[in-house]
Amino acid sequence: MANNNIVPLTELISQFERLPGIGKKTAQRLAYSILEQPPERAEKFAEALINAKRKIHFCKECQGLTDLDTCAICSNETRNRSIICVVAEPKDVMAFERTGEYNGLYHVLHGVISPLDRISPDQLKIKELMSRLSSGEVTEIIMATNPTVEGEATASYISRLVKPMGIKVTRLAYGIPVGSDLEYADQFTLARALEGRNEI
Repeated sequence: MANNNIVPLTELISQFERLPGIGKKTAQRLAYSILEQPPERAEKFAEALINAKRKIHFCKECQGLTDLDTCAICSNETRNRSIICVVAEPKDVMAFERTGEYNGLYHVLHGVISPLDRISPDQLKIKELMSRLSSGEVTEIIMATNPTVEGEATASYISRLVKPMGIKVTRLAYGIPVGSDLEYADQFTLARALEGRNEI
């Protein structure tokens, strides 16, 4: 590597490489891009990183990300408080919010049960979910974890805990993406599409 003797540059590239989905070449491009910026823009970038890390924490209600005690969604009185959509990661909340179709609350687990990765139910925000459900205000939870083995296992585990409380547990319907051809869908996707069919 040509910049081996430029220690700060090598370290900057190394830090970018640690980000998910960033390979060596992309890390180099990002590092050089930062160096090409005027000093004040590079400082603003660094400041934004530090501020985000220092000020963002978990919402005391939904465990999503916020810089306040309670996030904007949980503190919004117009949201339907009888329904909670349970997601694996904070970025999943943003995906639902972009649709503009959901007006309930959320609960972020911060992962899924994965014995191979040594992630047990105790490491997720399940206890906090159960605490929220004990108020009696919630009538339905939507399990919106990914349709993977780990996502399904997590949904089943939480469902077994919640059903004795008399709360309805639903699962997102998964199926054929809009605009795709049936011949290219795998059998698992087709099976889930059949299960999640609606009356028209």
